Amino acid sequence: MIAALLRRDLATFFPFAGGGAALPVVFFVAVAMLYPFAVGPDANTLSRTGGGVVWIAALLAAILPLEKLVARDIALGMFDQLRLRGLTEEAIMAVRLLAHWLSFGPPLLLAALPAAALLALDRSTLELLLLGLLAGTPGLAAIGLMIAALTASLRAGAALSGLLLIPLALPILIFGAGALARQDAASIGFVAAISLLLIAIAPFAAGAAIRAAREV
Repeated sequence: MIAALLRRDLATFFPFAGGGAALPVVFFVAVAMLYPFAVGPDANTLSRTGGGVVWIAALLAAILPLEKLVARDIALGMFDQLRLRGLTEEAIMAVRLLAHWLSFGPPLLLAALPAAALLALDRSTLELLLLGLLAGTPGLAAIGLMIAALTASLRAGAALSGLLLIPLALPILIFGAGALARQDAASIGFVAAISLLLIAIAPFAAGAAIRAAREV
């Protein structure tokens, strides 16, 4: 049942499976393409500031799919059906978290390669950027899932989701971008620790929010 649920979620969220999740990747690359036009073509300026811009783009790209993570399935009664089959909301949300990360995390890592070329990032900065995104995107996915579950029953949930995600994701952004500014790989460890904590919390927080939304 878990494997079938994961396949279903991947088919819903994966960029090339008709789920519309390609939008975060397109947005991410578009920011990298437009930023040199805003600050000019100077390679030193782009190299010095480009890593932080990539992190901001990753954060904003993580906001885009939030509206589709939970609200649609609540409206369709999917959680009630899965509950009748013996799956708890926490287990469903754990699978949903994995599918959500797979749908945008690895594609963003691949998109970071052309983005790094556009922003004139050197090899060491690119390596830190990829490590940071690998460590940080699971945390962004966990925050997004919790917020999507918490706001699923609200009329203005889509607008509220973005407002909630940005401040909650600031620690990941600060340490991830700080690692690039200082060329300090130790900061990536803080990003990974924050992500692990969020991953551990997310299924339980999201599951509780789903139960509350179903009772409304």
